[in-house]
Amino acid sequence: MMGREAKIQERVPIPDVSLRNNRHYLLGLPPALEPLAATIAELAIDLRWTWSHAGDSLWKTLDPGIWEQTENPFVVLQNVTRARLEELGRDTRFKQLLEQLSCSHREYCADPGWYGTNYPDADLKGVAYFSMEFGLGNALPLYAGGLGVLAGDYLKAASDLGMPVVGIGLLYQEGYFRQVLDMDGRQQEIYSYNDSAVLPVQPVSARSGAWMHIPLELPGRTVRFRVWQARVGRVQLYLLDSNDPLNSPLDRGITSRLYGGNQESRLVQEVALGICGWRLVEALDLDIDICHLNEGHAAFVTLERARCFMQKHHIGYWEALWATRAGNIFTTHTPVPSGFDTYDPDLLAKYGADYASSLNVEPEALAGLGRKNPHDLTEPFNMAYLAIRASGMTNGVSRLHGDVSRRIFRDLYPRWPLLEVPITHITNGIHVPSWDSQWADDIWTRSCGKERWLGTLDTMSEAIEALDDETLWAFRGEERSDLVRHARNRLARQLAQRGADVNMIADAHDILDPNVLTLGFARRFAEYKRPNLLLQDQDRLTRLLTNCDRPVQLIIAGKAHPNDETGKRFVQQWARFVQRPEVRLRAVFLEDYDIALAQELVQGVDVWINTPRRPWEACGTSGMKVLANGGLNLSELDGWWAEACSDDVGWSLGDGQEHSGRDWDVIEAEQLYRLLENEIVPEFYDRDSTGVPGAWVARMRLSMARLALQYSSNRMIRDYLTELYLPSASAHRRRIESGGRLAIELRQWELTLKHHWNEIHWGNLEVSEQHQGWCFSIQVYLGELAPELVQVQLFAEANGQQDTYCEVMQQTSQILGATNAYVYQCVAPTTRPHEDYTARVVPYHAQARVPTELSLIQWQR
Repeated sequence: MMGREAKIQERVPIPDVSLRNNRHYLLGLPPALEPLAATIAELAIDLRWTWSHAGDSLWKTLDPGIWEQTENPFVVLQNVTRARLEELGRDTRFKQLLEQLSCSHREYCADPGWYGTNYPDADLKGVAYFSMEFGLGNALPLYAGGLGVLAGDYLKAASDLGMPVVGIGLLYQEGYFRQVLDMDGRQQEIYSYNDSAVLPVQPVSARSGAWMHIPLELPGRTVRFRVWQARVGRVQLYLLDSNDPLNSPLDRGITSRLYGGNQESRLVQEVALGICGWRLVEALDLDIDICHLNEGHAAFVTLERARCFMQKHHIGYWEALWATRAGNIFTTHTPVPSGFDTYDPDLLAKYGADYASSLNVEPEALAGLGRKNPHDLTEPFNMAYLAIRASGMTNGVSRLHGDVSRRIFRDLYPRWPLLEVPITHITNGIHVPSWDSQWADDIWTRSCGKERWLGTLDTMSEAIEALDDETLWAFRGEERSDLVRHARNRLARQLAQRGADVNMIADAHDILDPNVLTLGFARRFAEYKRPNLLLQDQDRLTRLLTNCDRPVQLIIAGKAHPNDETGKRFVQQWARFVQRPEVRLRAVFLEDYDIALAQELVQGVDVWINTPRRPWEACGTSGMKVLANGGLNLSELDGWWAEACSDDVGWSLGDGQEHSGRDWDVIEAEQLYRLLENEIVPEFYDRDSTGVPGAWVARMRLSMARLALQYSSNRMIRDYLTELYLPSASAHRRRIESGGRLAIELRQWELTLKHHWNEIHWGNLEVSEQHQGWCFSIQVYLGELAPELVQVQLFAEANGQQDTYCEVMQQTSQILGATNAYVYQCVAPTTRPHEDYTARVVPYHAQARVPTELSLIQWQR
């Protein structure tokens, strides 16, 4: 994977990439306007404009038409005329606005933020966030779906809070596909080229002034990866790109398409992200404590991080892995084992044998990190297994997903109870400023202040709960009206793209009604998401939409994977349904679901519908995006909604259990129709004398006050900091001190325990009832193991009435005539029978994480 020792061309500090010295300088604007244009370009190159709309009026002033069409400052600047710039250069009011925005931008970037203010002396120096995709906005289309959008929201929230984060990803020439539908409703995939000259990225220069490149050794050749930088407020995103003229045509295509190609090209992409990603960290001389892996795609970074530590400190590879593992965090988003990337042993050997040899490690030993059974040479290599074994902490992305993940990975911890499988959860959140409407922003600003998402959220709930019904209902009407306008324009454009006749295009401006209950359903069209559940009874849905007194309207969007024929059939079913003459004014399918369309939808819909098959939705952040906008959720009890839902904030599908098969789909479709017909529609149209639906608005208010804060990326980032980053950074610092002295000790502890573990056996057990509780006394023979290397514990599993019990047993005496044999005692509660309790031996070291790093366990029975 990657062959010989890496030779980073130059080690340089974090580059302050100067617009003057790179080819994006002033985006080609005329030198005579340099002072004005330089300031404008400084604002345009920073993707903070994707969530901070203070500069919208500036970009609109430059060119109202292009701004209305794209809402992309980069595109506006690339198309502005010299005459227009010269005219604005004489406009005092424009220049004052520009200076105000520039000053505000500089103040934002210089401010230490919430983290710098509250944690000035924290152990955490830096987090490198590795992700296969980043969804920051349509101006930088490097995402396929929810995973990338989450990564983009993470970077934005890190910027707002002043967290010491850098992103590491790949710059794709084509990225993910764009969707169009043919006249029969069939999805067609279009791959548009991402021309780096028109993307908001800048090349990173080495100290010599040349473009920085990171080498990657592949079989028979070395590939050069160019380094780009995108600015995300206070945070930098670094992107690697193989499209270098000095690479072969095959290698230039490594970063051609996101998730494109066959298994081999997918493996090489993941090698590039992980191996080159860490080499980039080294080349930039970044002080990184934490490598955060957003899914298993980046798992190879754990190997390269250990290799670099090994070479710097002249220790063995496994000792280096002990040193660096504490600083690796793995976030899994996958709810089913089949969702993990796996690779054939022969393919892994092709790319990994030389790399393993450079570490003085047997290739199969290294490959064993990615196998359930490390000794089974025929087992495919699983990227998630590598990530979890080479990380100090692993987390799921919702409470339910944490439970599901413990079931998925329990085989990596044989004989350990399910609840002790070392996977925690931090529920995802969304970056609210990226998803709220201008009317929602006004409401939140007036109630909670301009700085509301830049620190803790302690007092915001009370402020939202104080809003009156009329204010809330009025802002929902504005949002719904705006969505209808956007939907009409989008439909007209997509009909024109298909070559529809003039009358049909004109009719698009009559669809939908800004005063009608608006449902939204938009996501990836995959079978487990059941996007056709609402189509189970099309005549019933039609009656719901066309009711004269209480009409409903529906906006649908979503893509199917290019190879997913089932998903494509779902798309076609919806495309055909919305063409029914009787529903054409009440239902629309909008093509090419992306961030821009998602923003329009979540800002305007009244109810967001989500119908996955539980527990296949790891989190499902789309429903979170409607919260701050006053939208409500109707969703399966899966992902985040399983922990968020209550009767007063939204509606739920299912019974909170796992089911499969067509029969259960029919049951839930019936439940979906009944909820809409009997609860949701009546509540929306039950108005008082002023036209306000009191019960509906009360539900809105609680959803906004209670859920919008809890499911924000502000809360998510702060949870990562306190629960994972700070403890991991402290552990990592201890392990790397003195050249990894502690790591060397831990490796020896591991080897000793593995060598002698089978020597442990049990002697007599005595149980007696005393005033304090059950008194357990048991003989334990440890063989060649010193007692300080292990703990003897008394354990009882949780049952319906009582929690898990685990208590360390105390060594009371040595057993005569035996080596390392002792009597251990413990007193346990008599609230459960003594048969519930079992003694066990587990590894123990004050600086090790058990069972994360060593999963040995020996039970008494």
